[in-house]
Amino acid sequence: MKKKLKDRRVTIVVHTDGELASRQYRVPLWAFEAGKWGALIVGLLVVLFFAFAGPISRAAARVPGLEREVARLEEENGRVQQLAAALNRAEANYQELRAMLGVKAEREKAAPTTDLMRATGVRARPPSAPLRYLPGPSEPVHWPLDVLGFVTRGQVRPGDPAESHPGIDIAVPAGTPVRAAGGGVVEAAGTDPAYGLFVLLRHSGGYETMYGHASRVLVRDGDSIQAGQVIALSGNSGRSTAPHLHFEIRREGKSIDPLTVVKQEN
Repeated sequence: MKKKLKDRRVTIVVHTDGELASRQYRVPLWAFEAGKWGALIVGLLVVLFFAFAGPISRAAARVPGLEREVARLEEENGRVQQLAAALNRAEANYQELRAMLGVKAEREKAAPTTDLMRATGVRARPPSAPLRYLPGPSEPVHWPLDVLGFVTRGQVRPGDPAESHPGIDIAVPAGTPVRAAGGGVVEAAGTDPAYGLFVLLRHSGGYETMYGHASRVLVRDGDSIQAGQVIALSGNSGRSTAPHLHFEIRREGKSIDPLTVVKQEN
């Protein structure tokens, strides 16, 4: 039986188009099977080669370019170090020359800006008068400015989204000190596309106050704030057409009219 299996052959017929004759090739069955499996293995190796050789070859092709880039950066870094050393030597020589000539260094003059802290008038409080601001957390009942200002826009209840305005706008010059309407904690302080530079305070009783369009913020997130403390300087940042303070009061997440809560003190 084994002998008959070994003697089995496979006939391969090859016919060329246009010719009448055909060629026949007879190969042992074992050779045909070996050739078939060998072809499959070779095909699999070719697929694996292109699958792995491509990324490897591309990475290898990038290596010379990366090496040139590293060399260029190292060369530029060396030049920067040389320039820094030359500047240090020049500065040392300059200071030595000034010392030899007895020239004193001039004081730097601060350039005036519109958002510097403004000096405000201070009025003495009679000894028997109650304190204007009580320490500790408190509800926002104080006017946030040292001046009355001019309310250019009041609160508009939500209805038409284009007209909704959750607080009041108080026209004051840029750089006017903005004071906390009550004691509390800074919930957030930063920049917003609409409010510009802003401060959001959290007070007792579920109150929050928002101060927008500042030119400078003087507190940070998490700071404990006393009523009357200067927390910002007014300005014209964010969605604003003129210097003013946007002042907003919320309670339990709902906006309320500040003019019904605060006392306008001057």
